[in-house]
Amino acid sequence: MAEFLSKLEVEKVTEAKGMFDRATWLLMEPLIYRSDVLTVTLIVPAGFVTDFASVPRVGGLYDLVGDTGHASATVHDWLCRSGKVPRSRADKVFREALEVEEVPAWRRNLMYLGVRIGSFF
Repeated sequence: MAEFLSKLEVEKVTEAKGMFDRATWLLMEPLIYRSDVLTVTLIVPAGFVTDFASVPRVGGLYDLVGDTGHASATVHDWLCRSGKVPRSRADKVFREALEVEEVPAWRRNLMYLGVRIGSFF
């Protein structure tokens, strides 16, 4: 069963300065996630820097899908930057982890759609 085996422990590194700018966060302790999609346990190392879900603050979009699923977004950022799996697999892990974090299905699906669309840019 997919699950987070540790809690997200972060400290803010930088503040967002504009509509498309994002704050960044430093992972203070390893984030451990067991994925059914990949059938492995992932360890995002302490010291990793994330901006969580990259949702621009425009047109109410942030109100719909922003500021949620931070642990899932951290795992997704790490998978994408590390190149350990293809982007499409990282996106599926993101969706799976959002479900583990109990993000409502409608929001989870919007967030998944967002990362899939974002993968083309």
